[in-house]
Amino acid sequence: QVQLVESGGGLVQAGGSLRLSCAVSGRAISTYIMGWFRQAPGKERDFVASISRNGIVTKYGDSVKGRFTIFRDNAKDKVYLQMNSLEPEDTAVYYCAAEQRDSAYRAPTGAADFDYWGQGTQVTVSS
Repeated sequence: QVQLVESGGGLVQAGGSLRLSCAVSGRAISTYIMGWFRQAPGKERDFVASISRNGIVTKYGDSVKGRFTIFRDNAKDKVYLQMNSLEPEDTAVYYCAAEQRDSAYRAPTGAADFDYWGQGTQVTVSS
């Protein structure tokens, strides 16, 4: 059974940066397409970013394009989300997700595509 554990969340001022990490255990991360989603209080879970198994294909939600970067280190079984120019609207619980597929180039954007989820890490951006 694969487990996903997020870390790196916290409180940051607007304009600042954070890097989230997601550690995968139970099976090699290279097996999985990885993604990040976020959910603010009272709102639906939104797509943030995804990355293909080979790291070549990445996709981003419109609200984070140009500010966030997803990347993975298969040797360390980790995926990261570098968040720059943070805004108060980025405040949410951020979830790491994994999808097990054979395709090396797939990077989905729907929450329903992902099979496994972490517990989430809180990111709070103050104005």
